[in-house]
Amino acid sequence: MLVDHFPLLGLRLRTPRLELRLPSAEELAALAELAAGGIHDAGVMPFAVPWTDQAPEEVARSVVLHHWRELGAWRPDDWTLLLAVFLDGAVVGVQSVGARDLAVRREVATGSWLGRRYQGQGIGTEMRAAVLHLAFGGLDVQDATSAAFLDNHASEAVSRKLGYRPDGIERHVLRDALVIAGRMRLSRVEWERHRSVAVTVEGLEPCLPLMGVPAS
Repeated sequence: MLVDHFPLLGLRLRTPRLELRLPSAEELAALAELAAGGIHDAGVMPFAVPWTDQAPEEVARSVVLHHWRELGAWRPDDWTLLLAVFLDGAVVGVQSVGARDLAVRREVATGSWLGRRYQGQGIGTEMRAAVLHLAFGGLDVQDATSAAFLDNHASEAVSRKLGYRPDGIERHVLRDALVIAGRMRLSRVEWERHRSVAVTVEGLEPCLPLMGVPAS
């Protein structure tokens, strides 16, 4: 079976409402169509790489290509896991978690997006909590980072609710203009203090060597 050669296909994260896992081909198509239907208002751009500034069919294709690209470039010392997020069996967005030299740095970074009709329902907090549990509880990291442009109040609210603290700024050029992103950092101590979402993880043990963590 394919999962025997690539155990990440068997990884499952579950919260009270959500399931996070790698999508099948058909689910990836549904994810692409969700993105093509809109993620944010046209007047704003929450992404440092403005991949949604395209025609809907190109937005959809970019979701598929990005998913394949990250899997194809996977290395234990440099990886990004793009998990599809499911609510009642329907795909609602993507939650990413990634790391470089995890065994040494013991740090991950996260990112995410949600289809517009699923925003404002607490899903963003729950799906971020799921990958934080994977990172701190399963991969033994010490810190998790996130970044968002200063006008992305929803992302900042999720970070603060989960215990992140400000960690400086980043300067980006977006749509030919300077934009400032605020970095946020979550320590293990603050993660333990702010944990409020029940998360279960299935299928992690065989994935550990692929993620740069020797299996025990």
